[in-house]
Formats: sequence, structure tokens, C-alpha cells
Amino acid sequence: MLKVFKFGGASVKDAAAVKNAAAIIKQFPKDNLLVVVSAMGKTTNSLECLVDAFFYKKDTLETIYDEIKKFHVDILSQLFSDKSHAAYAQVENDFVELQWAIEDESAHSYNHHYDQIVSMGEIISSRIVAAYFNEVKSDCLWLDARGIIQTDNTYREGKVDFELTQQLAEKELVPLLKQHKLILTQGFIGGTSENFTTTLGREGSDYTAAILAYSTNAESVTIWKDVPGVLNADPKWFSDTKKIDSLTYQDAIELAYYGATVIHPKTIKPLQNKNIPLYVKSFIDSSAQGTIIKDSNKHLPIPSFIFKINQMLITISPRDFSFIAEDNLSKIFGLFHQHQVKINVMQLSAISFSVCVDMDDKKIQPLIQTLQNDYKVLYNDALELVTIRYYDQSTIDRVSINKEILMEQKSRYTVQLVVRNNK
Repeated sequence: MLKVFKFGGASVKDAAAVKNAAAIIKQFPKDNLLVVVSAMGKTTNSLECLVDAFFYKKDTLETIYDEIKKFHVDILSQLFSDKSHAAYAQVENDFVELQWAIEDESAHSYNHHYDQIVSMGEIISSRIVAAYFNEVKSDCLWLDARGIIQTDNTYREGKVDFELTQQLAEKELVPLLKQHKLILTQGFIGGTSENFTTTLGREGSDYTAAILAYSTNAESVTIWKDVPGVLNADPKWFSDTKKIDSLTYQDAIELAYYGATVIHPKTIKPLQNKNIPLYVKSFIDSSAQGTIIKDSNKHLPIPSFIFKINQMLITISPRDFSFIAEDNLSKIFGLFHQHQVKINVMQLSAISFSVCVDMDDKKIQPLIQTLQNDYKVLYNDALELVTIRYYDQSTIDRVSINKEILMEQKSRYTVQLVVRNNK
């Protein structure tokens, strides 16, 4: 049976990490493996800076490009002492392609250029990792995910055409899996009918693994992380976190939706649809149990905490003091969709509509300007959104210390608090 493995940026961040990933692969000699890799380390962040420098014609363009190239060549040199190794030429060709992408005048939207440039992080990473897997005799076939995963042209948030993707997987990928025990491809990226590259949203490599597992009827998906499994809180925020051994699909998708960074929000649906279990395991201790996400009627045994920083609370009111009615809401939601701003939590009163969103100046400021044409708009920034799944009053009290609560939203199992620090 086929297993799908996903190695994120931290698990291939340097030469030692790549060697560790290869050692994990060797622990599964009898399995067919389809491996999905992310860009190395913080490369995506660096490539986002490159997009900014290109699109806004900043004089830092060449410096950023050179730093990205040096980072990858240094990893190559630690993995392959022979400079005539084919991996050097392959990676050089990829950097030539990246150079072309930033040489031309910007002729498309920012988001279009973003996807053509930032996607190269996964391409280059997969070249290096595949070459090293082959170097240690793993017989690894490199595959371009853009030829399998097909999306529309919503750049930076490509919507997957599952029917076409499954057809291509059955036609192109499944026969290859019968010939090769190990195939390596890229997370995060897809292709359009016009042969442009799209990305699936930040941290979208988890989603890629789920799409490919769905399309090939894989036995399981394993995400290799730098944590022992799914924890009930981010260790950056809580010192006494607890590992959750087992999660239902429902709880996992709720936690991901509310912002738990261990799993991409779109990952669960394709797996649940075909009852494919998802394992979250540690690449530091690959023999440890980790967490399994599967169909079950057993809900979370302990409260889980999710913190999102850099939040903005926006309150929208009609200028004439009229009710926020369905026609107003329809127009407001349409504007949020148009500006690609996702709502994290919302609250409706008679004459106002409040939402909490991620603070992204490139999206938020144009949205607010458009809203102000018809509505009164007030906002607070530099806020936090705290979500507690399976809460009680003691857990609310715990996260409210030295905080002012600006908005609170409760349901049967979940509470969300928009807060700011007391001065």
C-alpha cells in the first residue's frame, strides 16, 4: 500500500535535516512512498521579500536573490562534495528560471507574480532532496506536482479541480508508483490550464499531501514535524502543553480552522472523504507514537488553546443608523471576498457588524477604503484572537490575565476572545 509523507520546511531546513529525512525514509523499505516537501527553512519568507522587491522596484532585489541562491548552494555543497554532481546543474537551471521571473517588467497582478516566484522554493528544495535520496540509494523519482494538481487561476489561493486532478493522478502518477518505490514532489503548488503556477495558500504543503492521498487512494498520510504530535497549545505560549494521542476529523478541522498551525485547514476534508488516517509525528524522534487523526466518536479529552496574533477588529455600521440587514451583509461579505480577506470571527448587532481578521496591509487597507464609501468603519489593530476548544470558565480566566476582552463569542464547545494587552 501507498503511504504519503510530508516533510515541512523545518524538516529540510539544512543539510543535516535532509540527511535525517533520508534516514526516516530508509525505515520504510517495504512501502511505496510518495513524499511531499516544502521549501527549505524560511525560504518562502525570503522569496516573499523578493516578490516585494521585484514588484515595487526596490534596490534590494539582487541582494535578496543572491542570499537565497547562496543558502541553497551551501546546502548542496554539504550534501555533495563533488561539484560536478548533476544536482548542481539542476539547481542552477532553477535559479536561472527564477532570475528570468524577476528580470521582466511586471505585466501581471502582484498575486500572479507572487506565485511564479515563491513557488520556486518548493521546486529547488525538491531537486536537492530528491538528488540526495538518490545519492543514498533510495531510487527516488522527482515529479513536478504542477502536472498533477490542477487549479483555477486564483493566485495565492488556488482552488483545486479535484476531478481533473484525480484523472491526471490515475493517468500519470499511479503508473509511476507501480514502477518506483519512492516518488518525491512539491507541496504548496499547482498548475493552471494556461500552464501558469499557482500556490494553495501559506503552509499549503499539508493540503498537497491530502490531495495526492485522496487521488491515489493512499493508505495513510504522515506529516513530519518538529513537535511530538498535535499539542493542546503552542509551546511558544504555554509551558505545560500536553500531546493529544488521537483526534477526530471533526476536532482536527475545527482546530485547523481556528488557526492551529500544526495542520493546514484544508487538509482534513479530502482525507475524511475517503477515511484516510493522518499521522502527525516527530522527525526528531521518528519512533515515537505521535498523533493519529481518524474517524471516531471520541472528542478531545482536554481543552485546546489557539492563539493568533497581529489581529484587527473591524466594526462596520450603516451611516444612516439603519439596521444591518441581509442586503447589507450580502454586500459586506462580497467585499471581503473580493479583497481576499478571511474572517476569523464575527458578531452581529442591530446596527453594527464586527469582524476579526488577520492584519495584512496589502489587503486590509484597500478593503477599509472600499467599505468607507458606504459605511462607517472603526477598527483596532495589534490585537490577539484566543480560541479555546472545550472550554470552561477556568480556561477563560487563564488566558484573560492582564488582557482586555473586546469581543467574546461562545458556542457549545468553543469560545473565541478578541483581546488586547492592558497597558
